[in-house]
Amino acid sequence: MTLQEILQAVDGLSVDEQTALLNALQVKLSETTQNDQFDKNRGERFWQGVLNFRAVIEREGLVYTEDDFADIRDRSPGREIEL
Repeated sequence: MTLQEILQAVDGLSVDEQTALLNALQVKLSETTQNDQFDKNRGERFWQGVLNFRAVIEREGLVYTEDDFADIRDRSPGREIEL
């Protein structure tokens, strides 16, 4: 259905139906806008967390080397996968 067809179909609705449709569209737009803002903020919060972590490491004078992470990997074979 094209936009023109949608607009023509809306013209065929009663005022009450058009109002209900408009309200539903406003709710949907509000939800979409909130979701977009949440996604944007999530990325910003992640990077702020990384920067805070780095600041604590630097402030506390913590030093770590590759040896600290040498045995961190899970060396178990994991689950079987049939190909």
